[in-house]
Amino acid sequence: MLPEPIKNLIDRLSQLPGMGQRSATRLAFHLLNQPAQKVLELAQAIKDLPEKTKICRNCFNLTGEAGKCLICSNEKRQPNIICAVEDVLDIIPIERTRQFNGVYHILGGLISPAEGMTPDKLRVRELAERIKKLKNQFPALNQIEIILAFNPTTEGDTTALYLEKILSPLSIKITKLNRGLSTGSDLEYADETTLVNALKFRH
Repeated sequence: MLPEPIKNLIDRLSQLPGMGQRSATRLAFHLLNQPAQKVLELAQAIKDLPEKTKICRNCFNLTGEAGKCLICSNEKRQPNIICAVEDVLDIIPIERTRQFNGVYHILGGLISPAEGMTPDKLRVRELAERIKKLKNQFPALNQIEIILAFNPTTEGDTTALYLEKILSPLSIKITKLNRGLSTGSDLEYADETTLVNALKFRH
């Protein structure tokens, strides 16, 4: 039998995504063989995660302090071009392309009734309110663009259709990523060239 502290750590680690019992055991013993200071630093980093991570009040991205995230507070970004994405992880590959200079809006999921994810559970109302405020800053027609950047899946397409229906009355420009992304793929794992073309030739 393993000592209780090791058994407890293995049980906790095995609950992480993609981490089975065997991988959790290997990682636990790896940590056990590390210098105590390194293990304490890792523990502190994990402890800081919920305490020091905030949500951007503007786009719902993650930020280190209360208020706006680094992207929303960057005056060089175009606030009238909003890229709507499913979650925070989708921002990373888009930013890596260095081809997008607008801002983001994290919906917090995609419409999937089978999984209990209905439109009212997404940040659709917040997006509509944000657009209405922007229209006072950019009154000319089509000065505001919403890019629907969702995974090319049934859930992604359903969410895009729903948002088009909800946002169309606001008289703004609504575009979607070009279908350079294959059906069923994930933005998080798309290569940079594919994403660059998907953004460049959005329609």
